[in-house]
Amino acid sequence: MRRSALLAGVASLAAAAALVISGAPAQASGANYVALGDSYSSGVGTTSNYLNSCDQSTAAYPELYKSAVGVASFTFEACTGATAPSIESGQLGGLTASTTLVSLTDGGNDVGFSSIMETCVLESDSSCQSAIAGAVTKAKNTLPGVLDTLYNDISADAPSAHVVVLGYPEFYDTSQTGCIGLSQADHVALDNASDTLNSVVSAAAGRHGYTYESVVSGFSGHELCDSTEWLHSLTWPISDSYHPTASGHSNAYLPAFERGV
Repeated sequence: MRRSALLAGVASLAAAAALVISGAPAQASGANYVALGDSYSSGVGTTSNYLNSCDQSTAAYPELYKSAVGVASFTFEACTGATAPSIESGQLGGLTASTTLVSLTDGGNDVGFSSIMETCVLESDSSCQSAIAGAVTKAKNTLPGVLDTLYNDISADAPSAHVVVLGYPEFYDTSQTGCIGLSQADHVALDNASDTLNSVVSAAAGRHGYTYESVVSGFSGHELCDSTEWLHSLTWPISDSYHPTASGHSNAYLPAFERGV
């Protein structure tokens, strides 16, 4: 009996060592995973061949995570252009009482990010700064309540789920000067606005017991104006602009999500 117990103990230690070596998250294996959110979760900017009209990509971090971990089930709901209300009306059907893991990006479209970038690219610096200021005000004053409603609905539909909310990158490396594109003042204002948005999203996640993970440090050294960029600047197709590349998903968003899990 002592020999059997010893062998069992050795086997258990070996299994634990194999888990450590493989790096597989213990909680993730067997998860019923649902990916919610906007274009930063669907994978806009990662490919020229999307899976559907939501611009979902196999190079997006939810797909990469599913493939790496081998979850029990996976439902990909994230869709380009999504806002909190559209997530509530069109994406929460994938959530059930058996859902154990949820990922989410949201907030950028709710404060009008895409229209801000159009203004900054096509109009004057003053118009750009004004649009950014308006978005910051909306993020501070309106977005918290919008996110609270969404998060309450997620918790109601998936009461057993561990929810990981991911933030947005800073777009520009403001330590670099002479960067082609918008002015340096616009670069700084856009990064500051992203920081404000992230702080609002982080606070909302905290209020609901969700895990928030920043991607800012993950993109550090790979922002616009850096030599190796993991974000698209103004490009074609225009919808890819200011979205992460495939490298941004695999090297920044995926590790952030793995930390949160």
